[in-house]
Amino acid sequence: MVSRFALTRRRFAQGAAATAILGTASFPALAHVRERRLTLRHLHTGEKLRTTYFADGRYIEEELRAVDHILRDWRTGEVKHIDPGLLDLLFLLRLKLETTAPYHVIGGYRSPQTNEMLRRMGRGVARKSMHLQGKAIDFRVPGRRLALVHKAAVSLRGGGVGYYPRSDFLHMDTGPVRYW
Repeated sequence: MVSRFALTRRRFAQGAAATAILGTASFPALAHVRERRLTLRHLHTGEKLRTTYFADGRYIEEELRAVDHILRDWRTGEVKHIDPGLLDLLFLLRLKLETTAPYHVIGGYRSPQTNEMLRRMGRGVARKSMHLQGKAIDFRVPGRRLALVHKAAVSLRGGGVGYYPRSDFLHMDTGPVRYW
């Protein structure tokens, strides 16, 4: 079992790395933002979270745990660490869209069991989905046309962006830059 201290150190290192990467070359706008806030509303659980997950130059551990919880696999209840870089992408998208509306979350982390079940159902789910790593989210933004949200997400060039107009949601992840 990993100690809480080791987990915190690992998480700090991941957060610091994400800040270094996202805050400089890829997303210079983040370097000047003192606080990063998001509001998430999970459509399957009804839960809502308003969070300031980054302040005073650091990620806030307690807030990251709250994000991990709301973005857990809602089918199994399994919780996984969510990549802070994904939160930063959502934050930047919120700024680009000029909205404070909550993200309507369809799914975040996906357990291997849930991922396999969805694959068997023929929903076009990737065997090695970024959802399995806590690096992806499926969502929509109320009050914004999905096509506009898609265009804004693509312009960030921060990872993968999947456009699902028939199902009315967008996928974003922190993997390689790609679009579908």
